[in-house]
Amino acid sequence: MKDIREVLNRVRSGEMSVEDAVIEMRMQPFEDLGYARVDHHRALRQGVAEVIYCAGKTAQQARGIAQSMLNRGAENILLTRVRPEHFEAVRDLDECVEYHEMARIVVVRRRPTPMPETRICVVTAGTSDQPVAEEAAITAEVLGNAVDRVYDAGVAGLHRLLASAETMMRANVLVVIAGMEGALPSVVGGLVDRPVIAVPTSVGYGANFGGLSALLTMLNSCASGISVVNIDNGFGAGYIASQINHTGFTATGERSR
Repeated sequence: MKDIREVLNRVRSGEMSVEDAVIEMRMQPFEDLGYARVDHHRALRQGVAEVIYCAGKTAQQARGIAQSMLNRGAENILLTRVRPEHFEAVRDLDECVEYHEMARIVVVRRRPTPMPETRICVVTAGTSDQPVAEEAAITAEVLGNAVDRVYDAGVAGLHRLLASAETMMRANVLVVIAGMEGALPSVVGGLVDRPVIAVPTSVGYGANFGGLSALLTMLNSCASGISVVNIDNGFGAGYIASQINHTGFTATGERSR
């Protein structure tokens, strides 16, 4: 995105011909590193730069992709499902590298992202669901959202959830995360008038089937306004919540028409 603006500014100032600009922009959509084709036009198409999914990648592969993005002017980079060795490999690339160990996320945050006044609320059934919840919350924050957290408020002690009802009702969109039988999103969906993104987790005893029982409960919810992402997919939930929260929001902080 930054590179394209620079090319257009150089054409406008007369420093670059239109023909040279076309050649340079043709070379920009992706960079082939051999082990990865880095999509440098992702931010131009979707508003958010390519996210580096580190599971299955070596530390040096993660570093190479991040370095390529930084070289092309990326300002904020998100690396998910990182292991400590991924963080060690990228920590010296920029002074703005942050490691969120519980969320398994590394962030390179060179500039703050404009955010709407509306908020996202992330709710968990239990403490064991927090790694997935933090993946969702950190993702949403990096994408430019204020996030409230309501943790350990499952249906086994419903008074804990009701004590945070005001926080949940203030939210523009909610991410609700639960393992075991996965009942919490249905309960929250019956309390609020906003979209609820349900995230089943693999937390639970044997009959939980690695999160399948929670997934089926959420898919069969009788509460309206609930959508469901895949098991343990905190990143996907945080990303969707951000898109919903930014609907109609412009970079100037105003609502678009």
